[in-house]
Amino acid sequence: MDGARVPGSGDGGGKAGAADWKIGVDIGGTFIDFCALEARTGRVASLKVLTTPDDPGAELLTGLTLLSEREGLDPAAVSRFVHGTTVGINTIIQRRGTDLALITNAGFEDVIELARLRMPEVYSLFCSRPDQLIPRDRIFGIPARMRADGSESLVPDLSVLEGILATARARGAKGLIVSLLHSWRNPAQEEAVKAEILRLAPDLFIFTSSEVWPVIREYERTTTAILNGYVHPRVSGYLTALEDRLAARGVPAKPMLTKSNGGVMNAAEGKRSCVNMLLSGTASGVIGAAWLARQAGESRILTLDIGGTSADFALIIEGEAQFGTGELIGEFPLYIPSVSVSSIGIGGGSIAHVDDRGVLRVGPESAGSTPGPACYGRGGNRATVTDAMVVCGWLGHSDMAYGQLQMDCDRARAAVDVLAAQLGRSAEETAQAILDIAISEMFVEVEKLASRSGVDLRDFTLMPFGGGGPMLGAFLAREMGMTRVMAPRRPGVVSALGGLVADLRGDFIRTIFARLDRDTMPALKGAMQTLMTEGRDWLIAQGHAGPADLRLSADMRYAGQSYEIEVPLMPHWITEARLDPIADAFHAMHDRLYDFHDDDSLIELVNLRLSAIGAGPELHFPEAEEVPVAARAQRQVPVFTGGETRDIPLFRRRDLTPGAEFEGPAVIAQDDTTFVIPAGSKAHVDRHLNLHLTFAE
Repeated sequence: MDGARVPGSGDGGGKAGAADWKIGVDIGGTFIDFCALEARTGRVASLKVLTTPDDPGAELLTGLTLLSEREGLDPAAVSRFVHGTTVGINTIIQRRGTDLALITNAGFEDVIELARLRMPEVYSLFCSRPDQLIPRDRIFGIPARMRADGSESLVPDLSVLEGILATARARGAKGLIVSLLHSWRNPAQEEAVKAEILRLAPDLFIFTSSEVWPVIREYERTTTAILNGYVHPRVSGYLTALEDRLAARGVPAKPMLTKSNGGVMNAAEGKRSCVNMLLSGTASGVIGAAWLARQAGESRILTLDIGGTSADFALIIEGEAQFGTGELIGEFPLYIPSVSVSSIGIGGGSIAHVDDRGVLRVGPESAGSTPGPACYGRGGNRATVTDAMVVCGWLGHSDMAYGQLQMDCDRARAAVDVLAAQLGRSAEETAQAILDIAISEMFVEVEKLASRSGVDLRDFTLMPFGGGGPMLGAFLAREMGMTRVMAPRRPGVVSALGGLVADLRGDFIRTIFARLDRDTMPALKGAMQTLMTEGRDWLIAQGHAGPADLRLSADMRYAGQSYEIEVPLMPHWITEARLDPIADAFHAMHDRLYDFHDDDSLIELVNLRLSAIGAGPELHFPEAEEVPVAARAQRQVPVFTGGETRDIPLFRRRDLTPGAEFEGPAVIAQDDTTFVIPAGSKAHVDRHLNLHLTFAE
């Protein structure tokens, strides 16, 4: 466990002098992380518990029990409980969702198969697109047609629905998605079809594309609705069980859920808006990192979140997470707003192997939590990235995960020895090669992220977190030419912290699809006012009584372009019908992303977006004056680095006080992770107990 005093915390949920706990929880592939704040004393406690893949949610009760036993947490005093889960995204990746049927316009039954005619691997002649979540024999067309202007040219023939439902049932469908043309403009036909289905088959659940995400482009709208329906039964069942378990344990707080957009929502909404929480874990990690960056005065951050199965990267600019659409959920794009995160299948549990050509590979297969890396002693016998860290000597000098894991160095070496024999190298050389490959794979993905975002990463600070981020982060920063690394006090539970500090955030959209000119402004103003009303009403429904922060943006493009960029807008530009600042904002954003803009080209405004934000609880970590002092190592440990084994210092994170300094190479041991400090770096502890590394340029 790891406690610290946090003065002035809380959101007013508890009475003066009474215990008041606020808990953030994040479930990953290997561990479930807890970050708990006791507002009365200002104490923060953190914890990791191994996941139970066969019974998702059981580890939650284990964690609450440990917090009660070790920290005196009273379940009845929990006033805020925020939960991030991988149930939704794992359902899609593992293809364990419900069987759905799709009803669309007659003649458009192949929309999801056609998709956007892109192949996953552009330069491969042998790749193929993934099988769709709804097979072709459960896709049905209904005579109906809505024009692009919202007028009806063919009334839906509802008489065919009885036959469609009978066939869908016979083919195993448990739920239905209705997605008709131009429902973004007028949802009346989808609503009529839904109403008739509910009359004929009230036992089937149904979602329409316009209620899930009413956006132009039928493929994007349809696939987003399908993802929502595909995970709905599992997510809804999981959340119901979560509510029951918390109630049985005596927790009065209703669970809140972290969302893909970095905000939170209540569980009741989560059961219907499942698609909004598919990226909840990765998003809350970035939100937690952004909060820590603002506290430390860092404005430009590249985050590196390494768990057991993947490495996730994101950019924080001017203290704010970046957002986007089209993020991949397994093999499928997600078109709702989400924190922009790039992922690669390299994590602490990623398995190394020698392929048929004798080449060493790492990932994407992962040992997960069961059986886990060989060094966990839980039955795993194949070498992983974590085992390579043990063989090199960076790990294995202390217990991990708050004492739940003891490193078995002999098992790690035995697993790596198998590969070493195949490669004709020593165990240490093979382990170093595994780490080098893992870092090079991450390097490629980070380069892509930087190119897409139009940024120079040499201007950024790397923030590693998660269980594996601090182990590999400094090595990646050095390879990227970055000169600064910042490791938070508790890097292993940053995602749980993100849920604890997250705001309420709801996203709303209206498609305008018109040229940016005087004639468009009345419609634009009306859409903005409607969105603002929806945003305020949503915050009230979520129980938020404070002020609303309504942020406006628009998807815009030059006439003739196929895709848009999102541009922040000021509301008064629209209410005052000021075209010039809107156009200038678009030109500036286009120039930033593509180093080009055209003042003379016509501009099209496709979608108007609104984010309604209700501020979360304030949280302040302790500060202390920095007193420069040379850090004292606990002992020397043997580590294979730079092609040789040498003794380097091992420090305990709890012994590093504000102002402490030392030079690498070194190992920092702490309860939630291990921070590896390479040679050629200087380390400094700031007043918030963040650890900063600098490399010579």
